[in-house]
Amino acid sequence: MHVLVTGATGFLGKYLVEELHANGYEVTAQGRNVKRLEELSQSYGCHTLPCDLSEIAGIKCPADYVIHAAALSTVWGKWDDFYEANVIGTQNVIDFCFANGVKKMVHVSSPSVYTEKKDRFDIKEDEVNVKNRLNFYIRTKIMAEALVNKAHEEGLATVIIRPRGLFGIGDTSIIPRLIKANRTIGIPLLNGGKNVVDITCVENVALALRLAMESDKDVGETYNITNGEPREFKKILEELFVQIGEEARYKKLPVGLLYAAASVLEGVYKLFHIYKEPSITRYTVMTLGYSQTMNIERAKADFGYQPKMTLSEGIRKYAEDLKANQKKGE
Repeated sequence: MHVLVTGATGFLGKYLVEELHANGYEVTAQGRNVKRLEELSQSYGCHTLPCDLSEIAGIKCPADYVIHAAALSTVWGKWDDFYEANVIGTQNVIDFCFANGVKKMVHVSSPSVYTEKKDRFDIKEDEVNVKNRLNFYIRTKIMAEALVNKAHEEGLATVIIRPRGLFGIGDTSIIPRLIKANRTIGIPLLNGGKNVVDITCVENVALALRLAMESDKDVGETYNITNGEPREFKKILEELFVQIGEEARYKKLPVGLLYAAASVLEGVYKLFHIYKEPSITRYTVMTLGYSQTMNIERAKADFGYQPKMTLSEGIRKYAEDLKANQKKGE
């Protein structure tokens, strides 16, 4: 069976190509970074499709399945960039699927669509405010999901996956930011770090995407994916910094005051059309200051999802790689 992976040169994309290759699939890796595509080809023997999502709709390429992992994933930027990448890009992938007779499309969405200014526990897949306008990323991911659901109504077998807080070797977002903050100003700690959060080993997300692709039971459905190990934010930090051999440094901040400051800062950035990410955003405050845990029972029941790597294993693996690379650089 042949699988096209969009966004294969990204963090999740590489793990997904590896997961599919290990399970006997023929893979075509799509992306814009030609060097990384060549590295994937050399490592996993996959085909490559160096192109932008704006071009993909008109391309003929054998594919039984498509896993759409490409997206503009950040908290700040231009509306046109988010809309082009996440909405138009998704529609172009859908058009590719119809044109090439694809059996099933698995769409990687985001649990950021659940974000609210309050604690939320055991969130189920239908508990989404589709009018959420917190930032352009959330708005466009909601719009992209609507396009995928529409494609399902028009005859394309689809599945939507919302994976929470991906981390692992190669992560350029969550853990690197925490380490950088710890080594400079200290990690912002809101509500004493007692907010309970879900994060997910990237290997588990790649597994879930393959299982969702293979299942016949999940067509037209949406699924949360996490490690299934919700923990207090501060306890995750403590384990991480023990493993990497550094002392965790915190900067305790009041969540209400920080949210107000973020609102003002975002307003200034919008007024003066500043597209560089602000030092603090409302989304960041909500993520750091409030609990958010997700229910994954539907994924377990429908396609047998069970995490293959625990949170502690993932943290230890990341820390070992970090220390090995630091030693090489000495």
